[in-house]
Amino acid sequence: MPIKCLKGLFAALAGITILSLGGCSTPCELPGRSCAPVESYSAVPPPVRAVERPRADAVPPPPVALPQPAAPMQTMPVEAPDAAPAAKGPVRIGLMLPLRSEALGAPADALRAGFMAAWERDRAGFTVNLIETGDSPQETLDAYAGALRQNDIVVGPLARSAVTALASSALVTKPTIALNHPEAAARAVTLPPQMLVIGLSIEDEARQVAKWAASEHPGGAALIVSGASAWQRRIASSFAAQWKQLGYKSQTIVLADSNGYLSEAALGQLSSQVATALPTFVFTALDPSQAGQVRGAVGADLPAYGTSSVNPGPEASIAELDGMRLLDMPWQVQPSHQAVMVYPRWLGTTRTLDMDRLYALGIDAFRVAREIALRPGADFALDGVTGRLSVSFGRGAPRFERVQPAAVYQGGGYTLVPDGR
Repeated sequence: MPIKCLKGLFAALAGITILSLGGCSTPCELPGRSCAPVESYSAVPPPVRAVERPRADAVPPPPVALPQPAAPMQTMPVEAPDAAPAAKGPVRIGLMLPLRSEALGAPADALRAGFMAAWERDRAGFTVNLIETGDSPQETLDAYAGALRQNDIVVGPLARSAVTALASSALVTKPTIALNHPEAAARAVTLPPQMLVIGLSIEDEARQVAKWAASEHPGGAALIVSGASAWQRRIASSFAAQWKQLGYKSQTIVLADSNGYLSEAALGQLSSQVATALPTFVFTALDPSQAGQVRGAVGADLPAYGTSSVNPGPEASIAELDGMRLLDMPWQVQPSHQAVMVYPRWLGTTRTLDMDRLYALGIDAFRVAREIALRPGADFALDGVTGRLSVSFGRGAPRFERVQPAAVYQGGGYTLVPDGR
């Protein structure tokens, strides 16, 4: 995850009691339905008349030709449009999360809450079975094998190590939506055809920022400023690789810190580097506080870019970040987005920006699973709460892409940048 509280979290990612839910069939979930009352009718029989016996000399009336029955009508069976899952019974989705994990239990619960919020809105034809696991990859594999027997689609696992173990196994024989990426050492492993990876990726964000910066500063010189932690180095290297692929050059400087604070010496070194190299812009692979310190050292006139890791959120305004160009999901920077507005906000006790992002991932995880069930084998796109999603699944190698909105941070708010990608 590109987010600070998940820096350790998704480092831990490397390292369900089955609950069946049912519900109403309408998005609004109004309890109860009223039907028009059935009216009863009674008819009074007509009076019985005496039947007169015909006279013997009466002439019988001529025979009347009766109409011949029409030829039988030929009909063809008509299939209901979009043969919904309800026609065959509800689609069973197994949501497999490490809710018993000490490290990942809280993040898993945030994701579960988002998934169920989306299911509550579009539950017609779907049931959800919650499968709880712990940290062990082997426990996850055992739980997954059981989930396959009782579900049509499996959503999970969440931990990187568990995703890696599952991707390397021969178990994936039904549609499976992994909520994280395999570990770096296993990235070269070809994913099973029935496995789609939709986890949030800090590296993908950095590559998107590089393309955005290139569109605004074609041929510009980039100065990449990184912290010393592993997640920050991953952001920096992903941006540098994409910038190089675009045909441009960059310089990288790594700043030492103490408890999140950059030293005066490090900031002085950075200021000298800027004065000497004269970069076109600076890319910050830092957290919000560190990015603010860098902006204070290099000045607000030098354009600055970052991933969602530099977003302090609307409730923690950092004046030095005003004018910072960053990426984040619609759930965070676009509250008026149509998809965002229809889902309730998460009110968990451990609510942070990072947990909110996992809640949003849960929402989109259900929406992707639903589309796969309703449109098997078809490519589709979703305007999701985590970004614009493009999915190809069921025909050849699975493909998933997320494009997040670009924004300029200003005084705790965000101004969207059209086509910042």
